[in-house]
Order: sequence, then structure tokens, then C-alpha cells
Amino acid sequence: MVRIFACKRTISLDLLFFYSSPQSLAFVNALQCKEPHADEVWSVAWTSSDTVISGSVDGTVKQWDSTSGQVSLARPPHNLAIVSLSVSPDARFVLYNSLEGTTCLWDIQSDKIVGKHESYDRSTVDGADPSWSVSLNPKGGTYAASSGTGNVNVFSANPDSFGAKQATLVSGKSKYGMVCKYSPDGRRIGLALENGQLFIFDVESQSLTTTYSSHAMTVRDFAWSYDSSLLLTASDDKRLTLHDVRLSPSGKPGSGAVATLVGHSSWVLCTDISPDSRLAVSGSADKSIKVWDLSARCAVSTTHESGEIWSVSWRPKPPAPGSTGAFVSAGQDGFVRWWRSAGVSGM
Repeated sequence: MVRIFACKRTISLDLLFFYSSPQSLAFVNALQCKEPHADEVWSVAWTSSDTVISGSVDGTVKQWDSTSGQVSLARPPHNLAIVSLSVSPDARFVLYNSLEGTTCLWDIQSDKIVGKHESYDRSTVDGADPSWSVSLNPKGGTYAASSGTGNVNVFSANPDSFGAKQATLVSGKSKYGMVCKYSPDGRRIGLALENGQLFIFDVESQSLTTTYSSHAMTVRDFAWSYDSSLLLTASDDKRLTLHDVRLSPSGKPGSGAVATLVGHSSWVLCTDISPDSRLAVSGSADKSIKVWDLSARCAVSTTHESGEIWSVSWRPKPPAPGSTGAFVSAGQDGFVRWWRSAGVSGM
């Protein structure tokens, strides 16, 4: 049963969080990009090399310096919007996908496209299934892609065979796949559909292991915790739902939905979990960014922006002493913004 927690002293036995009394936190806009995208930004990622990658409706993919806010690398504009991107753990490769389903692998070190796959091209691909959301396997070798069929297609991410289909993971639902992501340990793939359902696949066996129906409306985004045990979904029903996806010793799914976070007044478009799993951040069509205390199940910070927030990403490095961390946001106005906890100098 999903429980809705108010902001009060509550400890759940379902999750082993280190508990401290909830308190309000302040995050300040530490930096803003110098030259914004010409249109909305639908995807942003803070990398392990401390750069930020963004993909925009203007067709560009850019790498940003997190100290100056300047563009350090950029790809020439694609003719259609960039809808999804994924970065390798070592920050060397960026996988991105366009509106019509052109998937590219960008080698940051050489600043070259080393792989390109036109998933929509029926003249070259038997049973073409245009990709939407894409995710690099953190262990390397493959990437996963959602599509309009409700399935996950797994492709080769090796430059010499890029885009060759390796497997199809079947959900059994003919609904649009809004987002798919490998877990950080590379053992599972999550898939969220337009009908609000969430599916978890085992990578090794290529089997569907768990189905969650925690939302009655579209799930726009979800985030894995860094230890791959938790998964937070963001939905058009204005809620975020926290799931415990650990398997029991018997091999059965974990307790599933363990908490619901409420506070946004419109669609929740994006979310991410901090490296220590203590906080989460979310962005919404209500033009607000909220930071959540996951042990207390409540919002501890709210910032209002001028437009819808389409993507957020925590800094992957552990926070400095006395800091609660930093994250980056992007959305309707085309700007990329860096946020850090108040009272701490620098990121």
C-alpha cells in the first residue's frame, strides 16, 4: 500500500535511511549558462568529470563548464529536437536521440560521432521501431531504447556494430515508452509507460521481473538511487512515488511503492536522487523545483522559476562537508542553471 507522509518525524522500517529531523533547506542559483539554447531543454546530465551535458528542442547537444557556465563543446544542430540523452559513467561518451529516432554516440575526448543509428528507417531496418528514450549500459557494450510499442530494444553500443539489435524486452502493453534507464549496477532496466505503469527487466535473463502500477497517469521520468535499490517516479498525477526494488532472498520483488511525495500543483516532469540517497529533486510544469527529504517524505526546499522544468540532475560527486550537495536544472526557457546549498561557497 502506498503511504502519503506529511512533513513530520516518521521512520519507515521498509527503507534503511539514516534519519535526521526534517528541516528546511535553501538552495541558491550559483551559476547560469552564458548562452542559452534557442529553445526548450528536455534533457540535462551532470557528469562525473564535473561538466554538464544538455539536449534541446533546438537540435543541439552541448557540454558546459560548471565553473564558468560557458559551452566547452557542442554538436552541430540536428534538424529535429533532441529528446533524450545518457552519459557513460566515465563521462567519455554521450548517447543522444532525436525526435524521429536518430541515435548518436558522441566521443567527448575526440569530439567525434563514433556511432549513428536511424531506428526509424524501414528501408534499412527490418521491423523498424523508432527509438524515444535512450540509456547507456553502465557496464558498456549496449544501450537500451524505449519506443511506441511498449517494449525496450537493446542495441550494440560498440562503434563497429553500433545500432545492431541485441534483444527486445517485452512489457506486454502496447503503450508508449516514455523513459527507460539502466540501473547504475547495470543489472536491470526500468521502463515507464504513458499509462502510468513501471516495468523492471532483468538484463542477464532478459525477463520481466516486476510490474508496478503506482500511478494512474503518465510517468514522465524516474530516477534510480546510486545503489540501484530505490526508484523514484514522476507523474502527470502531480506526485512522485518511491519504490523499493530490491529482491527478497526468495527472489520475489521488494515491497514496491513505499511512499508518495505530494506538493506539486501540476505534472511532475523530472526527478533525480542524490548520491547519498537522502534527498531527491523534482521539476514540474507548475514552474517549481522541489528538493525532498526522502526519510521524512516531505519537501524541504521550493524554488519558483519562469518556465516549466523539464530536466534535473544531481552532481554525482559526494557533497562537501557542511553541504547538502548541488544539482543542475533546465527547461522551457532554454537556460541551464546550477544550484548549490546556501551557506557553502563554490559547488
